[in-house]
Formats: sequence, structure tokens, C-alpha cells
Amino acid sequence: LQKKAAIPVGLDWELFQGPAPRRDYTEETWDYNWHWYGWDYGTAEAGNNATHELDVARWALNVDFPLNVEVEAAKRHFANDGWEMYDTMDATFRFAGDKIIKWDGKSRNGHKTYGADRGTIIYGSEGTVFVNRDKYILYDRGGKVMKERTSTSSEAGTALGGGGDMTTGHVINFFDTIRGKSKLTAPIDDASISNAMVHYANVAYRIGKGFDIDDKTGRMFDREAMKLWNREYEPGWEPTLK
Repeated sequence: LQKKAAIPVGLDWELFQGPAPRRDYTEETWDYNWHWYGWDYGTAEAGNNATHELDVARWALNVDFPLNVEVEAAKRHFANDGWEMYDTMDATFRFAGDKIIKWDGKSRNGHKTYGADRGTIIYGSEGTVFVNRDKYILYDRGGKVMKERTSTSSEAGTALGGGGDMTTGHVINFFDTIRGKSKLTAPIDDASISNAMVHYANVAYRIGKGFDIDDKTGRMFDREAMKLWNREYEPGWEPTLK
């Protein structure tokens, strides 16, 4: 399923690989599908999808780094499709103040939750909020719908729709920030925490166990996990600090 193929016209395969160790170009692997073929390039489903929902959940709970991560993950569907990653993961992140974020990743299972393919469910003491890329719904403790909104806005900070107007809004926000006209809707130091959580989940999967985390610095308290905190670089692509 990862058959060697001619490099497509217009693709700079050397540049595309960047810092990763070099390998042959293979068909049906790149463009979008690189997520699932090898840890030198791939992010698995946590890096593909979880980061969006984790960011919203962190925002809602007002939390930074977690104290602990535990995962259960495996390849449950299409055993011979060539994926090297899991396709199903349940990841649990525990935070100070008895707050918990759980990511239920079942992208290859068609079952919908709250009638949607994806989203974030926030369980509070007085009710529940469901948020996805198109809308949010507020429920009271009894499950009655109290408020609902569907987004049609293109404003970068509030639009919920994936792609289209939201993507345009974020790109404009990024360029305006570079030009000194605006501030980032998602500051890098905050977005990096959501990305770190994706790595925690993948590392826990790869070493076969959960681990504790320094919730001030994000450092993993596990020697085996820390071996995966860095990567093997293609010679000449090693990062340097000046």
C-alpha cells in the first residue's frame, strides 16, 4: 500500500521532507495521507484532529498543561490498509482543580455524538454545552435546550465553521499581526500547549503507558517518554540556537 512511485511534477520532494530522515516517495501516502504513515512525518489522528477540540476544551476550562495523561488506543478498522498508526484512541488528561479533558477519537467509525461527526462537549455543574465547527447548543441539567447558535460569521475570533470563512479570517489575522495591525487570535505560547497535549497522547501510545507531567513547564516525568521528546534529524537540518 506504500508503493514506490515517481515524484509528481512540481513537488520538491527534498524540501517537502524537511528535517525528517530521507525516504522514497510512495503513492497514496502524501498530500493529506501523511498523517498516518510513520512517526518521522505522521501525527496520527491525535495530531490530525484532536488539537482542534483540545484547544476549545482548554479554553472552556481555563487550563494550561495537564498533570497526567492516560490513553487507550489501537487500530480497530481496515487492518490491511497500510496505516502505521492507531485509528481509535481514548485520551484522558487530568488538570489541577479536578478538571478533566477526554478526547474520544474514532474517526473511522461513522457513529455520531450529539448528531455530529466532531465537536467538544463541556459538562458543567449547571448544564452542558456542545460546540462544533458550525454551532453551539446550551443545555440545562435536565437536557433541555436553552440556547442555540449557528455561525455564519467570518470573524477570526468567533467563527465556528471549519475552512472557508474561518480559515480566511485566521489567515488575515496572521498577516495583520505580522504587520503590527492586530494581535494573534491564538497566541503561539497558548496554542503550543494544545499541540503539546497531542504529543503527550502519542507518546503515551508509543511507550504503552501513561505518565505524569509538570503542569508549569510541560515536561514529562518519564525517562522512556523523554526519549521521544526530540526527533532524529536529517543531517544538515538540525536546529541551532543563536
